[in-house]
Formats: sequence, structure tokens, C-alpha cells
Amino acid sequence: MSSPLFLGFDLSTQQLKAVVIAEDASIVHESAVHFDRDLPAHGTTNGAVKGPDEGEVTSPVLMWLEAIDLVMQRVKKSGVDLSAIAGISGAGQQHGSVYWSEEAEKALAAMDPKRSLADLGHLAPRAFALPNAPIWQDSSTTKDCRDLEAAVGGPQVLADLTGSRAYERFTGPQIARIRRLKPAAYRGSARISLVSSFIPSLFLGHIAPIEVSDASGMNLMNVLTCKWDDILLEACGGPELRAKIGPEPVVGGTILGRISKWWVERWGFNPDCIIAPFTGDNSATVVALSAPGDALLSLGTSTTLLLSIPPADSPPARFTTSHLLSHPTTLDAQIAMLCYKNGALAREQIRDRCAGADWARYNELVEQSPQGSSGFMGFYFPLPEIIPPGVQGEFVFQCKDNEEPQLVHGLQPDAPQHARAILESQFLSIKSRIAAILPAHSPPLQRLIVTGGSSANQTIRQLAADVFGMRVYVAESKEAAGTGGAVLAKFAWWKAQVGGASGSFEEMTMDTGEAERMRLVATPKGEVTKVYDGLVDNYRLCEERVVRLCGQA
Repeated sequence: MSSPLFLGFDLSTQQLKAVVIAEDASIVHESAVHFDRDLPAHGTTNGAVKGPDEGEVTSPVLMWLEAIDLVMQRVKKSGVDLSAIAGISGAGQQHGSVYWSEEAEKALAAMDPKRSLADLGHLAPRAFALPNAPIWQDSSTTKDCRDLEAAVGGPQVLADLTGSRAYERFTGPQIARIRRLKPAAYRGSARISLVSSFIPSLFLGHIAPIEVSDASGMNLMNVLTCKWDDILLEACGGPELRAKIGPEPVVGGTILGRISKWWVERWGFNPDCIIAPFTGDNSATVVALSAPGDALLSLGTSTTLLLSIPPADSPPARFTTSHLLSHPTTLDAQIAMLCYKNGALAREQIRDRCAGADWARYNELVEQSPQGSSGFMGFYFPLPEIIPPGVQGEFVFQCKDNEEPQLVHGLQPDAPQHARAILESQFLSIKSRIAAILPAHSPPLQRLIVTGGSSANQTIRQLAADVFGMRVYVAESKEAAGTGGAVLAKFAWWKAQVGGASGSFEEMTMDTGEAERMRLVATPKGEVTKVYDGLVDNYRLCEERVVRLCGQA
């Protein structure tokens, strides 16, 4: 194949995106299906359905099947030559889970190319033990989280073992809840997939194994050995869960198999097209955008920091407020992740209050105020936060040198100080934790790559550069997770063609001449960074007060 193409998918909360790249990783085509707008019959709001139980949030599996049909129509209509696709991989929203029935393998193998993927009489009714998949927004598993932590000796023990304490959205507690409240559906589930292993199963015609990096978000895998842990499997799903969860997790860049004949006959794919493991959306974003020495800051609905940690002689530190994920392409490496629920939601609430919902006015308020917001330190948590865990509410402190921070009660909700204070507090929270996450003697981080909706705001970009003391870059493509999936497909193809089993991801990028598609958008001002370096201790004192005020200590 003289000019191979690679297809990556990203099944996120609100959309399914497809990205086609060339061998040099340049973008050839992008398509998307928006669930609420394009598939309204499923009644979703922002791609999800709230259940009858408090905190229960799911998405219809049938909607995802219809979305794959529809996005493939759009890719083909664009003129992309599907017979030139040499490999397929992708990303799925982390922590979502799909429950296959006893008939699933037979239904997948018998797919009729004359019928659509989501034909009601074809695949959906016979293949799934549960019609809806729990997703990452679900928070109905608090009891199951506490039970799991108790079973292993507490949250720190679980974090040391799996890379994270028990979180309501993680798949292990989700499985435990389904087993507890829907025993018939659990018994009828022959296999359980993550969203990231559900999609390649459709392309393979049989159920795919789970990939190591996404398995890190389950509380079921040992994050250092990348193997399922029997004690955790037993605690969440009983002795039968090992069979339901499938074989040991697989590393990215492996070949799971060739595309099934349904895709060849219905869509015109090349029968030699390979299927590689899909990973989680955060891990795929790391693959697409960052290199060793980079920090990746996602400024979307949530705020997330991702750091690639190279292989080391000793395991990296693990904390109950951060996540440690296995790396999708390098077994001995990890990805450290800080995840905050109150990201864009909190920023937009302050914008609306202080600047009449006008970003230009908001930016003026930020730029007109001094670093440190005249000694004010603000904390804004409209939703119960992840870091620090469980805090909710709004708190403003006055900080003076050599004095205990004082809680401020009289600052008006629309006071201009809030505009800068929210950005500073969100970024200082991350800055205060980076040193503890990185292994000892790590070289300084070189670049800060920003993504997500707020990454388009130049005022926010510059403030991030100043707080973190790093040059800030943005990527060419906004579809980072889908692009990362396509790159993972290329990695598997490259290893089979050139690199061999031992070929590394770094070797591939050098061998295929990948273009650097980053644009420098902000450079730190050294004197301003020094100001923020001096605010970290004040930030920590104020955060400790917030935790005590919320009764979370």
C-alpha cells in the first residue's frame, strides 16, 4: 500500500468523532456525530441519561451503534478511500462499561452486511445484557467504593495497588453495584467491556481485550504489573468476574486481528486492515500531543493535568487525590493525572457574574488586576470537587505576608477580583502538586500543551504560562483523542511493517518523519512566575482551611 491511511475514533460523552491521518500524521479528514442533535430519538441530554436512582447516569448502547453507522456514512461521503485504511484504533470515554450477553460472540460473528450495525432485529437486542452503559458521570456507587476500600485495607492501600483510590465513576465499583442491584443482568453478562474495548469488538467480529492504560481506571488492575488483581476482582464481582473481564490487559500498538468481513463487504475496507487496541480518551490525548518533558493541561468541562512519567527504578508516588495510569505504548512508563470536576463550569459562572457572560470583558478584568488578585485567594466549587475531595461552595481569603490567611465575608459576588482569582486558584492547585507527582531528580518540564475550550483564550494561556513558568503551546487539531487513536493504529501497523515487536513509539515518530504540529502561544514572564512561586504556600494554607470548613479533613 503506497499511501496508507489510519482511522481513529473517539467515543466521548457527547459525540463520536472519526479522524483519518496520513503516514506523517497529518489530518486527512474529520467527521463527527453529535448524539443529542443527530440522534434525538434516544432522549439524551449532553449524550447521557439520568436514571431513577440518585447519581445514576448512563448512555444507550444502541445510540453508540447508530452513531458508528452514521459517522462511517459521513467519512465515506467525504471521499476518503476506505480501502486505503491500513489500521484502526481509537479512544473511548474512560470508565464507561458495556455488558455483553451470552449471545454476543455469536451475534458479532454472524453480522449481515446487508443490515446496519444498529438494526434493531440484528445485533442490539441479542448482544447486550444491559441496554444502557454506566458512564463516567455516574456517581451512584459510593457504598461500593467504600466497600472496595475496606476490602483491601483503605484508600491509600488501593491507590498504591491500582494507582487510584475508589472513585464512583470507576468500573470496579460500577460492576459491584450492578451485581448488587441487578443480579440477573450481571449473571447474564458473559463479558464486560470498557467503551474503549467495545468499539474494536465491533470491528473484529469478536470481543476485544481491554487495553492497559484504560484498565488503570477500573480499580481492578495492578498498575505496576498491568495484570488483573484477584483480590479486587473478587471484591467487585465475585469469582466469576475474571472470566467476564476477559484476558489480561493488552498494551497499545499490538495487533488484535484483521477487520471482519462485515466491514469489508458493507463499507469496502481492505481485508488486511488491522485493528489495534483502543485506549481511554486521556491516554489517547497524551499519545497525540505530548512527548517526554511535556505537561498536558486540558481546560474543558473538567480541568485535567496529564504528565508522562518515564520508566524508573522505583515506582512513582501515589496519592489518594491523583491518578496513576499505565502508559498506552510503554509498559514500564506511567501517566500521572490530576482531575478536577469544577473546570469550565466554575470559570463560566464567574464570567457570567463579573462580566455579564462576556469573555472579552472578563479578560479585561483579569488583565487589569495584579498577580495574586491584591492578596485575595478564591476557591470556587459549584459541584463537589475531586481535588480536594468532596469540598463544595465558594471561599475567599485575604492573604498577607507572615499572617494566617483570613476568610473574607464581604466581597460581592460580582467583584472584579474573582475573575483573576478563579484562574489563579485552579492553576495553583495543580502547581502545588506537580513536584510531588514527578519522580525524584526529574528534569524540569519543558512545555505546557493546552487543550479544551478555554485553551482558545489568550488571557488564560498567558496566565497559565506565568503560573507554571512554561512556554504554552496549542495543537493543530482540536480532536486530540481521535488523532491519538489514529496514531495508535499507525503504531501497530508500523511495528508490523518496520519496527518489529521491540519497536518503540519514539522510534516510529522518528522513522516516519512526524511533523511537529504545535504552535507557541504564550511565553512566561520570569518576574511574574516568581510571584506565583511565592504564592504556593499561601495556597496550601487556604486549601487546608477550605477542607476543614467543609468537614472533609
